[in-house]
Formats: sequence, structure tokens, C-alpha cells
Amino acid sequence: MARDYYGILGVAKNASDQEIKRAYRKLARELHPDVNPSEDAQHRFGEVTTAYEVLSDPQKRKIVDLGGDPMDGGGRGGGGGDPFAGFGGLGDIMDAFFGAAGGGGGRGRGPRSRVQPGSDALIRLGLTLEECATGVDREITVDTAIVCDLCRGAGTAEGTSTKTCDTCGGAGEVQSVQRSFLGQVVTARPCPVCRGFGEVIPDPCRQCGGDGRIRSRRGVTAKIPPGVGDGMRIRLSGQGEVGPGGGPAGDLYVEIDEAPHEVFVREGNDLHCNFRIPMTTAALGATVPIATLVDGDYELDIEPGTQPNTELVLTGKGMPRLRSSGRVDGRGDLHVHIDVVVPTKLDEAQRDLLVDLAQQRGEEVPTLAANGSKHGGLFSKLRAKNR
Repeated sequence: MARDYYGILGVAKNASDQEIKRAYRKLARELHPDVNPSEDAQHRFGEVTTAYEVLSDPQKRKIVDLGGDPMDGGGRGGGGGDPFAGFGGLGDIMDAFFGAAGGGGGRGRGPRSRVQPGSDALIRLGLTLEECATGVDREITVDTAIVCDLCRGAGTAEGTSTKTCDTCGGAGEVQSVQRSFLGQVVTARPCPVCRGFGEVIPDPCRQCGGDGRIRSRRGVTAKIPPGVGDGMRIRLSGQGEVGPGGGPAGDLYVEIDEAPHEVFVREGNDLHCNFRIPMTTAALGATVPIATLVDGDYELDIEPGTQPNTELVLTGKGMPRLRSSGRVDGRGDLHVHIDVVVPTKLDEAQRDLLVDLAQQRGEEVPTLAANGSKHGGLFSKLRAKNR
């Protein structure tokens, strides 16, 4: 049965090359062994990589669209009686219709390059809210594939070189002739000896084993701009995995893990905090200092008669507003939520002062109970208790 390469990548059969590439990169970042070490993820990573290799190759994609599987080793798909299933591509079908025989009519596609582009890598970086607000240069340690420093990506031992494959003669594929109702059909598949490269390495590099790359732990400086937030990813171009054969490196993505703050709560570019003031300050008003995240103390004006849960907005005292271009464009606001503190313990003098204040303000109004009966006010009860 031919594999559903489109389904593996989660794209439609009419997907563009760019859509296929984006789908592959997204899945590769999630399933890469450096990010997800589970066996299931590693298996899926292999499937996704194979699917991308097939669908990014126009000839192999034609085979898939015709019901075949270019990676099954024999070129035969699961077409269920489809007369074209099993052909190596459009060229093989044309050869079949126009009488290619004896293996002389097949059209080779040439060997594939041993040098392949590398994959992207992902690392998570924990930052405080202050670091997210100001930006930071952080030295991080990554474990990725780099170019082998012994063979410089060639994969061969010192003083040696690659050799043309004797099996395919450097073509990278071998052909076979099959008989069908259409006549003699020439099919081609990757050479099993050189794996489609057209050349072999008789004496591989003792350090990389012929792959042209080795794993290494190294330090990278990540420049984190102001305004980043939890889950945001910063791309470091060319700092990912080096490809087979010393191919160009992919990108390194640094994902931000923002730690909760003990005072401020972040909502997008805005910050929220609770600010406790005595009830006397709420009643009389005052100018009090309040600490902001990055600007130090700010003189906050409390208006006389400020009520509990009042919200004061300090414009431009929030987080930097980071645009997709990487440029900072202004800042959010700081929302200060006023929490009026009512004293729980009073001495006799303080109690008398509050009683007098209540009398002067006429606030000893009897309360109306649910049954309609009237009872004395709070301060009446207090005086009665003290008699």
C-alpha cells in the first residue's frame, strides 16, 4: 500500500511547494529528537522527513500523484490494478507507450547531492518579567550537529576521496526491465549501494563516519529584544543543525518561558498591579510613590474620596510594544487597582475618633432589616456595649 505522504505532512494534494515546506518545518520543530526524545516522536520525525523528501522532489511527487510510492525500493505503489502504478515517473510511462526496450530507453534523473540542508533546532529560555521588558543578551548552550572539523564535511578520511559507484556507474539509480500488457517497461530506483548519491566513500572519516558532521555542545549569544513574551520565538539564522555532508545549517529558535512576577500581572503589553492604601489616605487624598517595573518610583496622585477597586491607568508605563518586524513601537499601560485597607484593630482613642466622626457626618442611620424592623446603627451598638 502506497504511503499517504500528503497526510503525513497534513497538507492537501494540491498544496504548493511553500505550503509543503512550512508544514514540514512546523512538524520538524515539534518532533526533533532534541526537543522530543520519545520513541514515537523519533519515528514520526523520520516519517515527516521522508514525506518532505518525496513531496519536495518533482519527480517523486509525480509518482505519488500517480498512485505509486517512490520510497518502497521497487517503485511499485499500491494502486490496486492501476496500470501506471509502479512506474518510476512520467518519463517511464512515456517510455512504455513509445516502446522503450532492453533498458536503453529509460531516462536517468542523475544522482542526488550528498550535501543536504540541515534541520531547525529549538531551545527554551527562561526569563524574568524585567528581562522581557528591557531585553537581554543571554549566552545559551546548544547541542547540535556541526561540520566535522577533521574532514570539513567531505566525509572522507584524510588524503582520500569519494569514488564513483561501480553498481550504478555514478547515475545514482539502477534500472530494471519488466514485462507488462504495455510491453517492456523500464523502471528505475535509487541505487542500493550508494543510496542514490552516485558515489561511495571507500575510507570514511574516522570522526564522523562519512556523514560530514558531528554533534557538539557550543555557546551561542541570543539577543532578546525588549517586549518579548511567554511562548514567543526568536529566530537565530544559521545556528541550527548542520546538514548531511556539511550542508547549510538550519535556524535555531529560542522560545521564551516568562516567569510569573510577584507584583505585576501581564496582559499583552499592559501590566496590572494591586496597590494598598489606608482608608485615611483614600478619604483625604495624597501623592504617594509607587514602584513601576522599569522606570523606578512614580508619584501617584490619590484623589480625595477614592473608593475601593478604583482603577488608575498610568499611560506608557507597561511593556514595550514589540512589532513583528522586531522594532519596538511605544509601550503599553500600567493599571493600578486601588485596595483600601480598613483597620482591624483600634485603640480606645482611635475608636472614639471614629465614633465622633460618624456622629458629625450623621452616619448613625438605623438599618432596615429584612422583616421591616429597625435596629440601632453600628456606632449606637458600640456605645451601648461600652456603657
